[in-house]
Amino acid sequence: MRNFLAKAAVLCWLLGSAAYANDIDNIRIWPAPDNTRVVFDLGTSPDYSYFTLYQAPPYRLVIDFNATKLNVDLAKLQNESLLIKKIRTSTPKDKNSTRIVLELSDKIDAKVFPLAANDRYGERLVIDLPGRSIERRSEALTVEQLQERKVTIAIDAGHGGDDPGSIGPRGTFEKHVVLKIAKALADIINQDSAMQAYLIRSGDYYVGLKDRTRKAEDIKADLLVSIHADAFTSPQPRGASVWVLSTRRANNEMGRMLENKERMSDVIGGVDMRLEEDDTYGYISKTILDLSMGHAMSTGYEMAKEVIAEMGRVARMHKHEPQHASLAVLTSGNVPSMLVETGFISNPQEEQQLLTNKHQQQLARAIYQGVRNYFQRRPPDGTLFATSRSKTHIVRSGESLSVLAQRYNTTVKAIKERNSLSSNVLHIGQKLEIPSS
Repeated sequence: MRNFLAKAAVLCWLLGSAAYANDIDNIRIWPAPDNTRVVFDLGTSPDYSYFTLYQAPPYRLVIDFNATKLNVDLAKLQNESLLIKKIRTSTPKDKNSTRIVLELSDKIDAKVFPLAANDRYGERLVIDLPGRSIERRSEALTVEQLQERKVTIAIDAGHGGDDPGSIGPRGTFEKHVVLKIAKALADIINQDSAMQAYLIRSGDYYVGLKDRTRKAEDIKADLLVSIHADAFTSPQPRGASVWVLSTRRANNEMGRMLENKERMSDVIGGVDMRLEEDDTYGYISKTILDLSMGHAMSTGYEMAKEVIAEMGRVARMHKHEPQHASLAVLTSGNVPSMLVETGFISNPQEEQQLLTNKHQQQLARAIYQGVRNYFQRRPPDGTLFATSRSKTHIVRSGESLSVLAQRYNTTVKAIKERNSLSSNVLHIGQKLEIPSS
C-alpha cells in the first residue's frame, strides 16, 4: 500500500510539472521619459496571447501565458512609471495558465514581443508602452528649456535599464557609474553662461543607439559626448581614452571589443540590429560618405584631443591620442561626437576610483574644460563664445605663446599686444587676456 501511495504521489508531481511547461521567474519595470518597458523573465520561450480592454477605465492590457507558472510576488514589484497603475493577476483561461493584467493610465498602443536568450539574459517577453513615464530629473534641462544659441552639449550615459554594460570585479555596473559622471558633467556645463547640457538618459533605462544620435540631432546639439567605462578580459589594463568615429572596422583588439559591446547593447536592449544592416558596415548608413559627416568627424577629432589633454591632468590615460572605431552612437551626419572611456572598470583599482564622487567630479570637469577649450577656439556663430571680445587664460605647465595662439585661433603678436608683453617667456599661473580671432 505504501509503495502504491508513493508511486501515485510521484505520478501526480510529474503530471503537475508537465502541465507547467514554463515559469515567470522575474518581472522588471523600466520607466523612461517617453516610454515604459516591462520585461518578463521566463524559463523557456514564451507561449502567450494578449488583448486590451479599453472601453472604459480602468484601461487594461491582459497577457495570457499558456502552461506557465508565476513565481513572482506582484505586491513587491518596484513601479515608478506614470503609465502603469497596477500589475495584478486575474482568473486564467485554464488552470495551467497565468493571466497578468496591467492597469494603465490611458489607452496605450502597446508593443508586445519575445526576446531570445543571450549571454546575459534568458528568454523574455517584453511590453513597450509609449508615453510620458517619468518626470524629467531636476538636474537635466528639458528640450523646452534649451535656449537658442547657447552651445548645446548632448550627454549620453552609456547602457542603462536591462543593459548594465561592463561589470567590475566588485559587481559595479558600468551603467550606474557613467550616469553619475554624466549628471556631474551636465551640472558643470549648466553653470556656464555660454553653454547648456541635455542628458540623453537621466535615469536607469535603456535608449537605443540610433535614438541617442537622433535625440542629439533633434536638439541641434553642437556636440554629443557618450560616457562609458572600459573593460577587458584581464584585470591589468588601466587608463582612460577617447574614441571617435571611423568608417572602417577597428584594427585593434580594444576597438573590436568596443564595437562588439555596442552591438550587444542593442541586442540586450531589444533591438536586433542585424535586421537593419544594408551595407558593408551594417548599422552605419551611407550618409557617412557625405561632406556633413566628414566635417562632424574632423570636428569631433579636434575636440577629442582637447578632452584628452585635460583628462590627462586628473587621470591615467590608456591612449594619448583619439582612437577610431565604427560606433553607431557616433554616426550623426551633422553633430560632432566622441565617446569617452573614463577608465577600466575591469581593473580593481580603477573600479574603486570610478566609484568615488571626487574622481567622478574630476573627470566631469576635465571633459567640460576640454570641450570649452575647443569652443573658445572655434566658436559657433551667434554664441557667447563668438561675441566675447576677449578671453582669460591661466598659463599652465608646458604652454607657450605659440601653443595658445594656435588653441585660440589667434596670433602670438596679438596676444603680446593685448597683454603688453615684451618677451615670449610665460610663467605658470600667469593670467593672460586672449583677443578674439
